[in-house]
Amino acid sequence: MRRITFDLDVLRTFVTGVDLGSFAKAAERLGRSTSAVSAQLKKLEDQLGLPVLRKEGRGMVTTSAGESLLGYARRLLELNDEAATAVRGAELAGSVRLGMQEDFGEHILTEVLGRFARVHPRLRIEACVARNADLMAQLAAGRLELALAWHSDAAPSAPAPAPELARLTMRWIAAADSGAWPAWGGGREPLPLVMMDAPCIMRSAAIQALDRAGIPWRIAFSSPSLGGVWAAVAAGLGVTVRTAIGLPPALRALEQPGLPPLPVIGLRLHCGSDELSAPARRLHDIVLQAIAAHPAISAHAAAVGR
Repeated sequence: MRRITFDLDVLRTFVTGVDLGSFAKAAERLGRSTSAVSAQLKKLEDQLGLPVLRKEGRGMVTTSAGESLLGYARRLLELNDEAATAVRGAELAGSVRLGMQEDFGEHILTEVLGRFARVHPRLRIEACVARNADLMAQLAAGRLELALAWHSDAAPSAPAPAPELARLTMRWIAAADSGAWPAWGGGREPLPLVMMDAPCIMRSAAIQALDRAGIPWRIAFSSPSLGGVWAAVAAGLGVTVRTAIGLPPALRALEQPGLPPLPVIGLRLHCGSDELSAPARRLHDIVLQAIAAHPAISAHAAAVGR
């Protein structure tokens, strides 16, 4: 069987185009012409002897071969980037302070800590999992160098502006084994809400959406932690509002016509200053890579002009 040696630059173009949902955007992101990107994709298909993309409407989607290749391409690029970062940053030492929302603590934080420790064993991460307002306050006070947090116009601003990484739709969340609740959507009984303690971006969004729709509601359970919210919803105390990020298996996003639509919320990686330390810059890059690889986030990243 003919041995194939993939060109990592070609794989990076392929992955970037799929993630952004546009190879024209990929060309801009990677600093290449669209004709150069087309030539790279043709080279990839010639190597494989199979198409990796097909036309669908005005865009391109992966074929079954392309879908299989995508996972391997991500792993190859991740290992390549990890090796390059490890060599360049072998002498880095010290610590870096990172904060993030509870939504990201179980999955993204675990991956980030593991990758950072492998690449920079002499660096120490001081991680803080907290709510948005607390993260922004710590960032402003200089106690955090980086903070991965939700963003809305009503949220406190960070010391240095940060681009949006994605915009995700808020969802009504209920216990996975719960049925439909026609009374809650029909205005006959108040909708029981399970919410984070105020102030909370998603709590405010839920209440405003219900008030605009004329649906009565009541706070059935309130908690300072997301874990408490998840437990109360799983127990059937009511519904909550979050995104699809970090949704436990015992819960599900509702598709109930009687409940009002919810707005989108931005995701940003805030920096405590314009000039990050070398360790913080390394961690910043690893967090961005982990976010881009997260399926629930990458599916929405193409909607944001980065």
